[in-house]
Amino acid sequence: MPEGHVIHRLAQATMQHFGDQPVRVSSPQGRFAEAAALLDGSRVQGASACGKHLFIDFDADAPEHVVHIHLGLIGKFFFAPLAEPRGAVRLRITDGSTAADLHGPQMCRLIGAVEQQEQIAKLGPDPIRLDADPEVAWQRIHRSNRSIASLLMDQKVTAGVGNIYRAEVLFRHRVRPTTPGNRLKRSTWEAIWADLVVLMRAGVEVGRIDTVELEHTPEQMGREPRVDRHGGEVYVYRRAGLPCWVCGTEVRTQDLEGRNLYWCPTCQRGR
Repeated sequence: MPEGHVIHRLAQATMQHFGDQPVRVSSPQGRFAEAAALLDGSRVQGASACGKHLFIDFDADAPEHVVHIHLGLIGKFFFAPLAEPRGAVRLRITDGSTAADLHGPQMCRLIGAVEQQEQIAKLGPDPIRLDADPEVAWQRIHRSNRSIASLLMDQKVTAGVGNIYRAEVLFRHRVRPTTPGNRLKRSTWEAIWADLVVLMRAGVEVGRIDTVELEHTPEQMGREPRVDRHGGEVYVYRRAGLPCWVCGTEVRTQDLEGRNLYWCPTCQRGR
């Protein structure tokens, strides 16, 4: 599932391609045809993200004028020169030269501005957004006996954090993933949050997740760059069985609530 920085990049791309101009909106697959017809010919007046939710706002003369998209595990939303639709395209937005096609989303629905705000209110703070309040997340964390690894993946606690950012930020702060939220120090949470802000906003800028410090980059360590479809240099994510870049201990993995958790048992001993 795409992490939050990917969705913010999609919001930016939507405005770069279609911002404040009339567009054609359709549903070649047919499942979104009725809603698309209400938007066809209107202007894209805004696009934003909160966590893993994308909102595209049109100036259509209708109470419901915001397309709410959640890609889920298999969804894709990409931009390409206009051509015949390929595959099951749920939603197409085009200005006549560029088309944005949505395939296989978990959610694609038409909502109003009030419902959009209600959806955002259900989510935890998003480290990429300027209006994020980390205190909201802390209040949920320090009252919970769930593990910090579980809490970070809960979109009602921190919106947009996925498996990669979860594993990497806990490693960077030497936090044992199984530490209960109510055992985490406030100062540790504040450091984790500040780091998420830096890492995730950098992800928006460069389009990949890099979490290693300068001394652990391939150039400094004289090693080969990481080869992975997610890109980026990381400490523990998808490195199970390999030596930790910091201490040499074998990186471990286990299932946690249906997702693979990665950590270094030596570097992440403490709370």
